[in-house]
Amino acid sequence: MANLQIRLNDDLKSKADELFASLGFDTSTAVRMFLTASIENNGLPFEVRHKFLSEEMKQAVSDSRNRTNLNGPYKSAEEAVRAMLDE
Repeated sequence: MANLQIRLNDDLKSKADELFASLGFDTSTAVRMFLTASIENNGLPFEVRHKFLSEEMKQAVSDSRNRTNLNGPYKSAEEAVRAMLDE
């Protein structure tokens, strides 16, 4: 049996360990699953691409993270719902 050693940021390792434990397995099992899926797919088992965000979406994400402009362009919930139904 072979061993695989990789260097990881402590925070990344901790978050990965926590995530995989919540799914019922350890990080070593997750790595084996990734390698197995890569072989079965003859490549990465997920799409690799740049994530495109429009300027409007970037601003919305920034506002959300900074908790600014959270009221949106509508004066009431009824107005927002009416706008959604019109589209």
